[in-house]
Amino acid sequence: MKRYEIVFSGQLVPGAQLDRVQANMAKLFQADAQRIALLFSGRRLVLKNNLDQAGAEKYRSTLERAGARVEVVEMPEQVEVEEVELAPPPDEPTWTRKTTSPAAPASGRPKAEQKSRLEPRDVYAAAFVDVEAPDFTLSEPGQDVQDPKAEPVAPRLDLSGLSLAPAGSDMGESRRVEQARVPDISHLKLA
Repeated sequence: MKRYEIVFSGQLVPGAQLDRVQANMAKLFQADAQRIALLFSGRRLVLKNNLDQAGAEKYRSTLERAGARVEVVEMPEQVEVEEVELAPPPDEPTWTRKTTSPAAPASGRPKAEQKSRLEPRDVYAAAFVDVEAPDFTLSEPGQDVQDPKAEPVAPRLDLSGLSLAPAGSDMGESRRVEQARVPDISHLKLA
């Protein structure tokens, strides 16, 4: 049975307006403006694939009514699948291998950089035999283990243009307006 795909390249049916077609496509695909802009970028996009002939014709007519010119393209019948040969499994798992006794540490490496070798206690822990962890030490209780911090440097500010006003002086604050006495105008009439 032949299968088809719907291909759109940003072309419009003759007489269609771009903004109207974009609005129709946004409604049809329930997509935002960014996705619609990608549809009309001019690139060849497959909108739907793996359709039978009736389904492909239905999609084509719906999209042409919306104003978009699409192509119905027959899909190739067989898809070539390249077979990949997997690597053979290892002869024996790493946790069952016998490890040699740990060699003496090299004299050129400081003690802090030496790696400790873990011996497995069970099969689960044997999976972590090859993990190289740094050899950390514990400090005595009460010792400061945090790195020393440098004293903060005060910023250099030029304060030569500033001066200090004497106590009680007026610093440009707005003065409170005392209640002004309102004259009695009850005897005046507006005519």
